[in-house]
Amino acid sequence: MRLIDYLDKGASLGPEAPCLTTVGRTLSYGDVQQLSWRIARALDRSGVRPGGKVAILSANDPVAFSCVFGISRAGAVWCPVNPRNEAGENRDLLDFFDCTCLIFQAAFAPLVTKIMPELPKLTTLVCLDGELAGAVSFDQWLAGLIPGPWQAEPVDDIGMLVGTGGTTGRPKGVMLTGHNIEAMSALTLMSYPFSPRPRYLALAPLTHAAGVLCFPIMTLGGQVVIMGQPDLAGFLSLVTSHRITHTFLPPTLIYMLLDHHGLAAADLSSLQCLWYGAAPMSESRLEEALEKIGPVMGQLFGQSEAPMMISTLAPQDHFHGDGSLARERLSSAGRPTPLTLVAIMDDEGHLLGPGQRGEIVARGPLVMAGYYKNPQASQEAARHGWHHTGDIGYLDDDNYLFIVDRAKDMIITGGFNVYSAEVEQVLLAHPAVQDCAVIGLPDEKWGERVTAVVQLRPGQTVTQDDLRSFVKERLGSVKAPKQVEVWPDLPRSKVGKVLKTEVKSQLRADADRRTPAG
Repeated sequence: MRLIDYLDKGASLGPEAPCLTTVGRTLSYGDVQQLSWRIARALDRSGVRPGGKVAILSANDPVAFSCVFGISRAGAVWCPVNPRNEAGENRDLLDFFDCTCLIFQAAFAPLVTKIMPELPKLTTLVCLDGELAGAVSFDQWLAGLIPGPWQAEPVDDIGMLVGTGGTTGRPKGVMLTGHNIEAMSALTLMSYPFSPRPRYLALAPLTHAAGVLCFPIMTLGGQVVIMGQPDLAGFLSLVTSHRITHTFLPPTLIYMLLDHHGLAAADLSSLQCLWYGAAPMSESRLEEALEKIGPVMGQLFGQSEAPMMISTLAPQDHFHGDGSLARERLSSAGRPTPLTLVAIMDDEGHLLGPGQRGEIVARGPLVMAGYYKNPQASQEAARHGWHHTGDIGYLDDDNYLFIVDRAKDMIITGGFNVYSAEVEQVLLAHPAVQDCAVIGLPDEKWGERVTAVVQLRPGQTVTQDDLRSFVKERLGSVKAPKQVEVWPDLPRSKVGKVLKTEVKSQLRADADRRTPAG
């Protein structure tokens, strides 16, 4: 299936059914289908041929998301661009991906104006909702084009080109095929509860997980309710008013939701599944979510290179058969999905047994075609015949997958391996801690010292010694942080992940300032 097939499948179940909804406006499946025909014709008229790269720079918006289907119908490749990126990052991405067309919202006109002179390959600019010198307005772009069926044949199976969002150096371009998205969609429908015509609320950016989760929803003719900006009060109101059945939130937003004053009074009885993922979640806060939100939490683990569904923990898997809470599973990433082989590998390429820690590797139709214009990185990621995730973990005797750290985040202190995620889980269990990051800093005695930076819950206070003792009692002195810092907030990526590289850079800069010049 191509991306356009998910829309057409939904339309075949009833073109009058609501497809994309935002405040004050709903586009039916028929509306989006007709719009996609016109967008595809406009791309063709603008010289975008099958295989061409088209980027969308927009906040969450139904018309912008409709352009995804027009791009697919034209046989072109969708390049999602995160609107929260810095100008230089988006310039590099558009250049590296060889984009010839950019569709953008007027709110991002200053960014577009800034980067345009350095992007000679970008020959077509389309402004969705305004005017900008050098760009054509969306209405003008579509003028004179009939909304009748039309589409071009793609040159290959590549449907999406996704930046890895690398925090160091130029991001790599992940080539996702129609087969990859088809496998992801099938695994979603296999792994979680769905009723006919689900109603999905997209609060997180459609450029990331929240966007690709729309495709399986559409196969059932479901409605996608789109929030333009993150707003938890609005989120709770929309869940109630639209009787939302499915949604996705990263852990950071779930923590904020659990502390929100409106949660207790909100009617969330329609929810069948609240997906969480993109970063590890605190076990104690997950238990709190199961109590306050309901038995609807559904975990997913994946990455850009193998989207979303390497392993899953469905809502029912958070509990035993007798209804009691399965606490021993709450720190897991669930079980490998039916169409995905998952194993644990050592540095020499040997597969390890249950309970043994190594790199998590995967095989199957979920795994990307490779990195765009980077055969060396593609070969490295696929060595020994398996896709290498870069995550360290293990499989238990019941085949539940436990992720203990990113390989690059492991700390070696006094000759011992300390997994930062393990220490973070303990810190997140402290009642005063909202979020945290654990890293290793250079240390003359230990090689690296375990260092924790914490963000406290509103109104809470705690001493550094209290936090050190809290970890020491649970993990021992080796894993207890030697240094603890309390910050008002933590640096985060565009999707809410804590940026450990920035935490480490700031701590090193602070240390340099405190060190007298010699």
